[in-house]
Amino acid sequence: MSRLRDAWRAFDARWRATWAHDLNAPGARARARYDMNVNDHGFLRRFWTNREEFAPGAWRSNQPSPRQVAEIADLGIKGILNFRGPSDWGSYLLEQEACDEHGIELVNVRLYSRKAPHAYEIHNLIEAFERVPRPFLLHCKSGADRAGLGAAVYLLHIGRPPEQAAEQLSMRYLHVSRSKTGILDAFIEAYRMAHAETGIGFLDWVDNVYDPVALKAAFQPSSAGNILVDWILRRE
Repeated sequence: MSRLRDAWRAFDARWRATWAHDLNAPGARARARYDMNVNDHGFLRRFWTNREEFAPGAWRSNQPSPRQVAEIADLGIKGILNFRGPSDWGSYLLEQEACDEHGIELVNVRLYSRKAPHAYEIHNLIEAFERVPRPFLLHCKSGADRAGLGAAVYLLHIGRPPEQAAEQLSMRYLHVSRSKTGILDAFIEAYRMAHAETGIGFLDWVDNVYDPVALKAAFQPSSAGNILVDWILRRE
């Protein structure tokens, strides 16, 4: 199985190298769109988006297509936070191009959906919130896990209670808390409990109390939840 996976990754890397460096090259844009719609499941996002304004001037969604970037621009959004990070996926390359076309600043901050965030990742995220033009939209691939974490941290950053922040990680956005991605719920819940007991501020807790290793050791996802997220929903 590992040999097959490695062979596929090598083939995929060679294929991307034929078009990802220049979307204006012959056939490159068509390959990027294929990659976005098929390999990255963008055809599903054409029919459904969980785009929503979760705080004044702050929106969240799943991965936007170029057409959806145009819609976002019409809403007056000036900045996008991409939690998938820069890549040679067609989705990213086409999003960057669309942002340039519509005068939207694309800011890349990589987050992870299946591990407890480190303190430096939370600080990087908050620094991105401080510099991204407003109004802004944040997204990951499905708009469920990393987008939920980002939205929750933003609410905590602007002084909202942890109970309200926790609502950003819910089945309303197709977030499955009983899977490996539930480690993000555990992170917010750990702060909620500490805040309820001592009133500690969020960054004070992150820097001086929070232990991601202990959080990971205490968290137990369910097998059914992992099957749903990893094999059915095919989450990133």
